[in-house]
Formats: sequence, C-alpha cells, structure tokens
Amino acid sequence: MTDITNQLKEVLLPPIMTVGDFAQALNVPVARAITELMRNGVMATINEQIDFDTAAIIGSELGFEVKPKDVVEAEIPVKAKLAKGEGELRPPVVAVMGHVDHGKTSLLDAIRSADVASGEAGGITQHIGAYQVKRKDRLITFLDTPGHEAFSAVRAHGARITDVAIIVVAADDGVKPQTKEAIRFVREAGVQMVVAINKVDKEGADTNRVKQELSELELVPEEWGGKTVVVEVSAKSGQNIEQLLDMVLLVADLEDLRARFDGLSDGVVIESHVESGRGPVATVLVGNGELNIGDVIVSGATYGKIRSLQDWRGRRIKAATPGTPVVVAGLKTVPAFGDPFHEVADERQAKVDTMASQRNSAVKSMLGVKKIGLEELQNAITAGKVKELNIVLKADVQGSLETLQDSLGALRNDEVGVKIVQSGLGDISESDITAAKTAGAMLLGFNVGIAATVKQLAIRENIKVQLYKVIYELLDDIRGVLSSMLAPEVVETTHATLEILGVFKVTPGKVICGGKVTSGKVEPNQQVKITHAKAEVGRGRLSSLQKNKQAAKEVLEGEECGLSVDTHAAIELGDMLEFFTTAEHARTL
Repeated sequence: MTDITNQLKEVLLPPIMTVGDFAQALNVPVARAITELMRNGVMATINEQIDFDTAAIIGSELGFEVKPKDVVEAEIPVKAKLAKGEGELRPPVVAVMGHVDHGKTSLLDAIRSADVASGEAGGITQHIGAYQVKRKDRLITFLDTPGHEAFSAVRAHGARITDVAIIVVAADDGVKPQTKEAIRFVREAGVQMVVAINKVDKEGADTNRVKQELSELELVPEEWGGKTVVVEVSAKSGQNIEQLLDMVLLVADLEDLRARFDGLSDGVVIESHVESGRGPVATVLVGNGELNIGDVIVSGATYGKIRSLQDWRGRRIKAATPGTPVVVAGLKTVPAFGDPFHEVADERQAKVDTMASQRNSAVKSMLGVKKIGLEELQNAITAGKVKELNIVLKADVQGSLETLQDSLGALRNDEVGVKIVQSGLGDISESDITAAKTAGAMLLGFNVGIAATVKQLAIRENIKVQLYKVIYELLDDIRGVLSSMLAPEVVETTHATLEILGVFKVTPGKVICGGKVTSGKVEPNQQVKITHAKAEVGRGRLSSLQKNKQAAKEVLEGEECGLSVDTHAAIELGDMLEFFTTAEHARTL
C-alpha cells in the first residue's frame, strides 16, 4: 500500500496567519479555504487570523502536509553589545530606589539642585522622568523611578536599562521590605549597587545598625571588609552628596560603559503620553547612535519622523547622544512604556518594521492562549467563582497607567481579584462614567482631574469615583476592598473530649447518651464532632447537659455526665465526642 504522506505536498506555515495568507500559501482559492474552515466549525473571513493547529488540520484535508515555519523575531537590543575597547565612553545611567519615606526624592532634589520634592504628593515622585547632572566634567543620567513596592513593574523596567542603582536607606529607620524588594530587582538585573544611608543628621540615626542589616542581606560595606559601596549622606544638608556622585562614577568606570556614537540610533522608551497641541510625546533614553530631528524611529507598534527634541530641562536641542534622555515628538501613536526603539532609513522601512512588530505581538498573544483538556476546563469553570472587582482606570501618563495595571493585576488570589474593564489616559470623562455604569465598576483616577459636570453625572448615576495622587494609597484602598470581599476564615477551637459509656434514647434528630469527660470542660450549646474508630462520622450540637441527674452548666475532666445531642448521625458505645466552638475571622489579601 502506498504511503499517503508521499502524495502530500509539503507547505511551511507560520504560527499565526490570516485566512487569505493561508489560502495563498496553499495556492487554493480563498473561498475553498473558508468553506473547509466552516466545515470544521471555524467561522473566519479572509482577513481574520487562524493559528497553526487549525491551519494544519485544514491543510491536511486539502491534501497538504503542513509543517511549522521557524519565525525569528528581529529585535533591536537597547544596548548593542560592542567588542571590548570598541565605542566611546558614555554617561552612566542611574536609578534611585528605596522605601517611600526614606528620602529618595529629596536626595534627587539635592543632586540636581532643584526644588521638586516640595511639590510632590506624599514625598513620592508621580512621573517617570530622567535627569542629567555634571560631576568633574562628566555627565550622569538619573532615572527617577519610585521607591514603593507598588512600583515593582516600573523598577523592573528601570533595572533593565540602568548601569548603577542607588539604594536609599534612612539611617533612623533601617532596611524595610520595600528596600529588600528593590535590592532583589537590582540583583536579578545584574546591575551594580551603591547604598546611600540618608538622614544621618537626624535624631535617632544609627548607621551601624543599617550596615548590620545590609550585611545580613549579603551587602557587606567596604569598610567592614566587604565589596558594597556605602555612603553616608544627608539630602537635607547636602552632606557627602558629591562623594556619592564620585562613587557612582567609580563603580561605572569599573563597568567600562561604552556605546556606538555613529550610525543609526536605538534606545528605550521611559515615559509616554498625549500632550495637547503636540500629540503623542515620549521620553526616550538613547542607547547607541545619535538621534536627530528628522530621523525616523520605530518603537513597538508605532513609528514616526521626529519633529522636535527637548532635553530634560525642556530646552530644544538638535541631537541626543548615548546615555542621554530626550523628549521626542512626531510619533503616530503613544509607544508602550519600556519598549525599545530603533532608527530606520525611511518611513517605508518604518511601516514594514511596525507591521512585523504587530505580527509578533499577535503571535505572542495567540500563542499565549493555552489549549486545555477536560480537567483544566473543570478547573477553569471552578475559577469562574472568583469574585472580581470591576474597575475603570484613568491615569496621566502611560508609565503610571502600565504600572497600575500590573500592580492591580497582582492583587488576586483564588477567591478575589481585580478586572480592569477599561483604561486610558487623561481626565475622567462622561464616557468613563458610562463604562463604569455598564460594568458595575469603580472609577479610579490617578493624577487626573474631573470636571464639575462629569462629577454631577457620576453622582446621578451612583458611580463611585476615587481620585489619587499617590499610587500606593490607591493600591492599599483596593487591597482593602478586595479583603472585605473575602469569605471570613472559620476557626475551630476544641474545648473538651468525651468517651460514650451508654446510649439511652435515639429519636430523629436527637440522641440522649452518657459518658466520661476525658479532657477539657464540656458546656451546653457547644458544637459536637462524633468520631467512630478515629474517623469522623457526623456533627451536631450539645443541647443539654446533666450531672448527677441535675442540669449542669459545665462538666470537667474525669467527671461523668448525661448528654442530649442534636444530630442526625448515629452515636454508639465507645464513640468519642469532641466539643468545639467556631469563630469567624476577617481575612486580608
């Protein structure tokens, strides 16, 4: 018998493709491909996408042997690797991390000698920005990443694009959980660390205690024989700020940070938003090459020709070199926070790269959908019982929005979770109120406003609107709401055990018996667990208790008593009764 596979024509297909591309690859009419799909229960038009598994089944029925085509994603690295000694020295990129109250913003204020700390709510920076300072004729780029644990997503982005991380620890407060989390992110990213012990001039400061706590985290200070650079500073008085910068440069020099200054540029997006009168605006950090006005860049699913460049002070510039943060205008849409960008020769090539990026995103999205069997399906149905808190989310900039989405998504367990039904940038609008009403959702705004007319509409529609300027306060409130949705924990407390010595009367729902207390104290109205041969056979409630044929309020260990137990379970001679009470305890997420 002839092997049928020898008669099949081989065709290579990608993981995801449109129906039109599928038909073209097989060289069959689109109508025929659609008909075969419909015959297999797949309703798809010419421009809709199908996955490889579907294409393989249909292709086999059409007489083809379908095999997967290797898809290689052409990703441009943020920092192209250079051979040792190649390129030119570039400014180090530094992230400052730490607990929200340990003076991170004040330290940045002292470093760049600009009064920004007083204008920021709760002492925490609300926007992801970048700054440059000069020390000994050398530039240092600072990424202003928030320090609270809620910003883990932002810090993860920050740690991947930085060379040195300054971990700020207050001398009077010591290492906190948020500090440990920041250290963990830096270690995972393989970034060099410098520890700044801040507030050394404050009453109650104890730098030795802080150094001991750091040593317990395997960050032994150099003065104690370790390898961790530790600088004692005061953001308030400016003490040792210059020494801190010198240490940053010293650590950076050990890394021999170099970049390619010529050729096409690349880098990463560190902030993006829509600005009135300018359209999509992004702050980017240049990794290689020189970025100029008129250059065409691609970032993820968007591209554009640069119309203007501004430095971190807002001054217009003509070009930006590696290690420099710069604000660019001219992109078609807002790029995603943390996305790499790269320069291309012209807009035609930009469109090709953008389409490729969109296809890659579609592949990742569809390949991320796991095909489940019966057991997983049953688990998914069970998971449908999870109580979800619907939220409509608005934020001022893309970086804050993505951070909130990541952080809110992490507020979840097997019982409760957050579902963001709609999100966007800008002030709260009437359409947001409508969306919240339709979904039965809370409306949260971060660093945005709400017009009086929109506020009145929210009141009329009974929509709860909460505005925040500090992200960790928003997350704490939502964590509290989710905790209130959790079913309380029922705790059983055992008070006594008793051995049955006799059963006197059994009626439907009630057993009258007698026994001896073997431990604890038995009292009326306690709940009862009935065990036979050490196995639980039923439960009930102790409705009455007698001792010496008299009603008793309690019977102690070693005493005998008569019992009336409300239960539908059988109680036999030799069974053990366990008397307990239950209490409900509120749970937290």
